[in-house]
Amino acid sequence: MNIQWFPGHMLETKNQLKSAIGRVDALLEVVDARLPLASSNPFLERIATGKNRMKLLNKADIADPEATQAWLEYFNRDIKWPAAAICATRPQEVSHALESLVSQVDRNKARKAKVMVVGIPNTGKSTILNTLAGRKVAKTGNVPAVTRHQQRTSLKDNIDIYDTPGILWPVIEPRHRGLVLAVSGAISDTAVDYHELAHFAAQLLLERYPACLIERYPFLNPLPGQAQALIETVGKARGCLKKGGHVDFQKASQLIIRDLRSGRLGRISFETPKDIDIDDDTDQ
Repeated sequence: MNIQWFPGHMLETKNQLKSAIGRVDALLEVVDARLPLASSNPFLERIATGKNRMKLLNKADIADPEATQAWLEYFNRDIKWPAAAICATRPQEVSHALESLVSQVDRNKARKAKVMVVGIPNTGKSTILNTLAGRKVAKTGNVPAVTRHQQRTSLKDNIDIYDTPGILWPVIEPRHRGLVLAVSGAISDTAVDYHELAHFAAQLLLERYPACLIERYPFLNPLPGQAQALIETVGKARGCLKKGGHVDFQKASQLIIRDLRSGRLGRISFETPKDIDIDDDTDQ
């Protein structure tokens, strides 16, 4: 499943971002803690050379804590990349991460430190800005691409922070990356097939989080052996039916994806550092 979702404003943002990065001191790259690899934008690797950077693994409160710890070790220890796990609505966690990044900037204290928040859509960039500012200064939402223009906010300690629109890349590959991005909600639902996403999500849950499935859907005990059977069983039990009592797979799929995205299925991560090998094999 190679997803193509590149609204017109993203091309404009890409060009603006390339120019703006040259004028800031540091970058806070926000990724989804449930999929830190898939939600990292490769475009940044090409245009942010030499900049102080930190990865913020946001939504850590709904990610698998063991997987999150493995990712922190991967970024901080294995590839020597500063990273922190946060929840965007917790001021102490967000402020501590910003302070850690700014401390790396070589500057005269009289000069403002300029920090840019970057990342793909729907990772929580605007929420982080609002938390740092202590008030609503940026639009937020549960759909991708809410922020459309760069915004600057002055913070205490002589810091200016810039919120930028989230951008993706024109064709998302490999297949695994496109699927985990779509399941997480980083891509507009108009660009994806819910049934295919639910099948992918159900298989992942059966393999890695069977206890979460049983806790959320007690009627699944014993668990079905296949993703399709899981979707059908959930659909029947939750009333996702068409005329004649047939399962409405579209509605059943939407229900499972909503539960997964919201955290109602528990603290789940869609990938771990071990999945890097899977993506590498797919590319070959």
